[in-house]
Amino acid sequence: MPESVPVRCPACLREHVYTAPAYPCLCGARVCPALDRRSAPTVVMHRVWDADWITVRCGVCGRPTQWPRPELGCPCGTLLHIPVAAESADGPTVRPATDPLVIRTARDAVTATVLYLRRRGYAEIRRADQRLPSGVGLAARGLLAQVDPGVRPASLRDVECLWLTAMTESVDCVYFSLAGYADDARASADVLDVPLFLLDLTGVSRPVNGAADELHAMGA
Repeated sequence: MPESVPVRCPACLREHVYTAPAYPCLCGARVCPALDRRSAPTVVMHRVWDADWITVRCGVCGRPTQWPRPELGCPCGTLLHIPVAAESADGPTVRPATDPLVIRTARDAVTATVLYLRRRGYAEIRRADQRLPSGVGLAARGLLAQVDPGVRPASLRDVECLWLTAMTESVDCVYFSLAGYADDARASADVLDVPLFLLDLTGVSRPVNGAADELHAMGA
């Protein structure tokens, strides 16, 4: 089971209990990083993509995979990185777990998308260099993905901007949205052959057009 540790916010001194998140390995096991109970949490001042991810080795199959670094948001507004045991990043110290991947934050939506793309055969997924009108851009070899965790359906402009950006880079593109798509956005995606996926709150990516059905079936 995922382990829990007491955490005190250094800004307001409020006490919390933090439980490590669990994520699914490609082998089917659910794993979570071992937490370092002896070290204090660190305050996150600025978001840095590389610092937000750690490499953890699955305790069942031994596969090393990047997962989000454990973090906790205090009600006072302070964001904390929870320390991880050193062996968790490069050894087999990973705890099996059964918790589902539930989307509660924008970061969870990005994580769910990364996991889905990995299962479809895309490797070396990273933050995209290109800036998109909304959401978060992810890049893999030959692919530009947009993750939109917003509360409004993706618009025609959102879909067409993604397609145009991908065209300039000579790569394919795919759109993941939590709130779905406007009717004209779906119609345009069908014409432009842009796969559209709906992210539900359990972390499942559901195809909503023909191009997405094909990507889901064929992969990279």
